[in-house]
Amino acid sequence: MALRIVDGTEVEASSGNVFADLGFAGADKLKIKSGLMIEITKAVRRLGLTQEEAGQRMRLPQPKVSALLRGDFSNLSERKLMECLNRLGYDIEITVRPAAAAVGHLTLAVA
Repeated sequence: MALRIVDGTEVEASSGNVFADLGFAGADKLKIKSGLMIEITKAVRRLGLTQEEAGQRMRLPQPKVSALLRGDFSNLSERKLMECLNRLGYDIEITVRPAAAAVGHLTLAVA
């Protein structure tokens, strides 16, 4: 990432993944999980569900729904988050293709 000076302050451009920028292990997975959590939050709001109703649809207890809607997805796997989105009426498509680099990466594209 390149450093530049803006109004006398050093500014470092983001890599596009805040978790990687902050040095978190598993940054790609964290970015995917946070993106899924954001879509779940949008879906719950769009559907006008209470936390209890959302929990019933997603098959999660209300306290886990509350934590999820507050941004805590640490106790849920990517698979479980995808399952929650399915139960809220979303299709999920996974695309696999050869990477340009020796090691590929994970991305989440929202339509």
